[in-house]
Amino acid sequence: MKNTRFIINYHLMLIPGIILLIMFSIVPMFGIVIAFQNFIPTKGVWHSPWVGFDNFKYMFLLPDSMQILKNTIVIAISKILLGLIVPFIFSLLLNEVRHILFKRSIQTIVYLPHFLSWVILSGIFLNFFTLNGFINGLLQWFGIDPIMFLTSNFWFRPILVVSDVWKEFGFSTIVYLAAITSISTTLYEAAAIDGANRFKQLMHITIPSMTPIVILLTTLSLGNVLNAGFEQILNMYNPMVYSSSDIIDTYVYRIGLQEMQYGLATAVGLLKSVISFVLIVFSYKLAYKYANYRIF
Repeated sequence: MKNTRFIINYHLMLIPGIILLIMFSIVPMFGIVIAFQNFIPTKGVWHSPWVGFDNFKYMFLLPDSMQILKNTIVIAISKILLGLIVPFIFSLLLNEVRHILFKRSIQTIVYLPHFLSWVILSGIFLNFFTLNGFINGLLQWFGIDPIMFLTSNFWFRPILVVSDVWKEFGFSTIVYLAAITSISTTLYEAAAIDGANRFKQLMHITIPSMTPIVILLTTLSLGNVLNAGFEQILNMYNPMVYSSSDIIDTYVYRIGLQEMQYGLATAVGLLKSVISFVLIVFSYKLAYKYANYRIF
């Protein structure tokens, strides 16, 4: 009875959070019916005419639909791959630093950008890459003509990927460092007795021991294939680079809120959510199979 009373108290503590979750996450999901309507704001959801799957059919007939899907997948996969590789390599290098104060200082510095919003960072990057910005000034110092980075479809996509990785790799580094610290020190001691230097210990102990966490993070990242970074791109892109940087989320925002095509925007967002849900389920299946990780 005593344990039951404690369990009931814990469940009562969850009630406020569950209420907020229902109000802001579950109830708004009923708005997906707009995807099957010619939604007219003055008539509301209940009185707008139903069009069935016409919005979905029209979505696939749009000439920009395939380009937007391509941009989303290319940008997202590029961010995922670099977001896994860069912190992995950096954590290995940082782990070799023996000066504790210097090591903690570097870790703190690379972790700080994670807390800055893209509203702030986008302004910084836009100023850096303008025609009269720091980067072009540096290029001119080496005798190179200025480059229109922010209006170039060739340069803008790499800027998006690199800036996102720069912002987030410090946070991911913590995960890898935690995996390194969990490695038993007896393995290193035994390797040192056998004559293995630091590089051989890295190749034969550290990296193989980190394989499970790498597999886990890789499989879990599959669920983000269609999430290419809405906030970052919305704050940085412009009409000149739509062909290389316009993704599903920014497209939904533009046609939904700016062009007021509510039914089409909801249909695009709904299709993306369904595909993302399938990818997330698939990634958790792989995570359980190859890394023995599960939530439920």
